[in-house]
Amino acid sequence: MPSKRRKFLAFSLAAVLAAALSLRPANAAPGSGDNTLSKANKEATPAAPEPGESGTGGAAAVSRIEIELREVKELLQAQQLRIEALEAELRLARKSPPPETAPEPVIAKAAATAAPSQDSLEKRLENAEARLKSIGPFSFSGDFRLRDEPFLGGPANQSLVRNRERFRIRFNSSVKLNDDLSGGFALATGDINDPITTNQTANQYYTRKPFLLDRAFVNYNPHYFKAFTLTGGKFAYPWYHTEMTWDNDLNPEGLAQKLEWKPESWRLLHQIAFIGFELPFSETAGVNFNFPNPNNKSIHLSVVYGGQIQTVWQLASWLMFTADTAFYNYHNADPIALSTAVANASSPIIGALKLGGNAVQNSYETVTFSNTVPTTTAGVDTTVNSAIVNAQFASKFALSDSIAQFDLKTHSDAWPIRLLGDYVQNTRACANAGNPIFVPEAPAGTDVKLTTVNGTCHSRERRGYWLEGRVGRVQEKGDWQFAYTRMFIEREAVLTPFNYSDIRQGSNVSQHRLETIYTPVRNVQLAFTGFFGRPLNFGNSAPPENLLKRMQFDLIYKF
Repeated sequence: MPSKRRKFLAFSLAAVLAAALSLRPANAAPGSGDNTLSKANKEATPAAPEPGESGTGGAAAVSRIEIELREVKELLQAQQLRIEALEAELRLARKSPPPETAPEPVIAKAAATAAPSQDSLEKRLENAEARLKSIGPFSFSGDFRLRDEPFLGGPANQSLVRNRERFRIRFNSSVKLNDDLSGGFALATGDINDPITTNQTANQYYTRKPFLLDRAFVNYNPHYFKAFTLTGGKFAYPWYHTEMTWDNDLNPEGLAQKLEWKPESWRLLHQIAFIGFELPFSETAGVNFNFPNPNNKSIHLSVVYGGQIQTVWQLASWLMFTADTAFYNYHNADPIALSTAVANASSPIIGALKLGGNAVQNSYETVTFSNTVPTTTAGVDTTVNSAIVNAQFASKFALSDSIAQFDLKTHSDAWPIRLLGDYVQNTRACANAGNPIFVPEAPAGTDVKLTTVNGTCHSRERRGYWLEGRVGRVQEKGDWQFAYTRMFIEREAVLTPFNYSDIRQGSNVSQHRLETIYTPVRNVQLAFTGFFGRPLNFGNSAPPENLLKRMQFDLIYKF
């Protein structure tokens, strides 16, 4: 309110009070009428005597004047409260700082009642958003990401240089059916044959994009034994990992079991869990994968069997330590080699689905059948028909994976620190190299060719290292996060079609990653990620390849 108007109201109020005091009878109680009138005060004020009652007419007139003056004073105070409340609303709308002079307590109370605080408005918005995100037992969430992704450097022929636009949308639904059962499903964009990315690249002539089932699962967590959880279907990882072994966009399929305790009485050990899982990923029919018994035509199942021990230690009020050890045993992994052998080739494949994702960097051997067919009557021109009919990894894959993580609290909740290390070793590197690959019986006139891909297997190339440092968070408006990751993965350390999709290649790689993330509003993030990597140069006399520089500029909206 303008200062002149305030001065005028103050002067008017002072004049009215002075008049009231000058008309007050001598026996009036000092200070009467000085307090703010409430409904109770008005009811307690004695009524003015009617003519003919005790008291003089002058005294009655004075009493009536006092009542009128009090009513005027009350009206002025009510107007002042309303003005202050409107000013508070205006300051909130303009986000301007409050005046230097603090309002009177009564005025401040009225202003707070008339104009809710920013915190209360945000809480109302959050509550409304939460109500919109749930229908009965179902709750919904999701995200949309828009990305610009340039590539620079890499091979000397510039075969990897490009600049592409990508986008991703995911929609999640979860349901709590009762005290024992819960579940959910998720939909996501992406290539149907690529399990390690939900990105869709804008290079398909404006065609419609697939939006497919990404998860479908049920959890059984009995109320009489809350430590146990059984999960089945296509689900999120129940074990802790880095993307050196498993890409974050992949959702495994099968069964998982978890026993977990978080006893409050334990001072040092904050949480312990035991996890097991059985994850089938392929079925192969026919004789190709039942060597040496060609008469056995049963369907051969490929499965990942594994488990993890998880522990969380509260070492101090500001320091938490997490130690996890996992084991992944890929039983009959060779169909992966067959499925990826021609994923990007024109040659047809026999016996398995084409598998996208990372190109296989592990050493493996293929069997190719080819024959020539005359295309002219004279038989001068010929067409060569070829097909890869079998493939076999030089290694078997039984991965021992250990993760250590430190989480540190700092003076500010907005700047936590995380330090993480992951070490993986394939305990069966090159274990398959001595086993001859099965060659099916070839039709007459067919040429059979055996080819070794990615070089000879060396059992010493079995280890992978992942070191990560992260500062900051991304939960609240104005949050920043910065991170650096160093990756060094030898050729046989991991099975490459299922690990990190964004690095230079899945194994036999040296990689650096830089990240910066900013949260301008609560559900929006702006992010930059830079990848700088090249293949390892073990046993190669040629100079190392130039660094491939891959940069990602992301806008992410979460709902």
